[in-house]
Amino acid sequence: MFVDSHAHLEGSRYDSDRDDVIARARAAGILNILAVGTGVGPGTLDCAVKLADEYSFIYATVGIHPHEANLATNADFQELEVLAKRPKVIAWGEIGLDYFYDHSPREIQQQIFLKQLELAQAAKLPIVIHCRPSENSNNAWDDCLATLEQHWRSSGLGGILHCFTGDLSYAKRALDIDFMISFAGNVTFPKAQQIRDTAKEVPLDRMLIETDCPFLAPVPHRGKRNEPAFVIEVARQLAELRGQPIEKIAEQTTRNFYRFFSLPENAASI
Repeated sequence: MFVDSHAHLEGSRYDSDRDDVIARARAAGILNILAVGTGVGPGTLDCAVKLADEYSFIYATVGIHPHEANLATNADFQELEVLAKRPKVIAWGEIGLDYFYDHSPREIQQQIFLKQLELAQAAKLPIVIHCRPSENSNNAWDDCLATLEQHWRSSGLGGILHCFTGDLSYAKRALDIDFMISFAGNVTFPKAQQIRDTAKEVPLDRMLIETDCPFLAPVPHRGKRNEPAFVIEVARQLAELRGQPIEKIAEQTTRNFYRFFSLPENAASI
């Protein structure tokens, strides 16, 4: 049994068959899905909450992605504060820094990141971090982790580095401030040796698995639209890397999810 700890199921790419996608996930043994509620920014901030309301086994996050940081208003922050109180909202995110696309100016990304750290702490929610550096530079990792060390560590709430792509030194810094490390379908990509090297070293009890669907479909589905059922391939790759049976990866990452979010282990039926 598996948990997909990061899925964007609200997107338009699922509009024609969302129910079927979710049904396939359940048939494949996916116990729970964490729907990420950034949507396409303001106006869609409740997208994951709506899914969690509809499906008993789906939980939700709320937040503003760094791509849309320059669109954020005080009204959006007020809406997020209200949404964060909904019973199935278990994290704030994904938030952070993206220096690869720079859809929002970096200074504004950093301001909105800090603002959301304040709001998440007030809501007593852990955070889900998006961090993507510019090409041939680790600048976003350095800025993101420094911000977390300075402004988040003391909260004691921890978080998740989602779709981890950094090297082991960044993973260790995150582990030191009580973060989980989540691996996605890109761990299966031929050129992703750095991710695989890190995945071999992260303690299994601090690891999660995800799809980040509809993006990053793992081998052997690469090039297709990703979906939660494919998280099994992430677990399969981690099992191969670590010389462990896939059942062990599935069991431990599922337990990690429940433990980190203080959910009962029968959360699939809630």
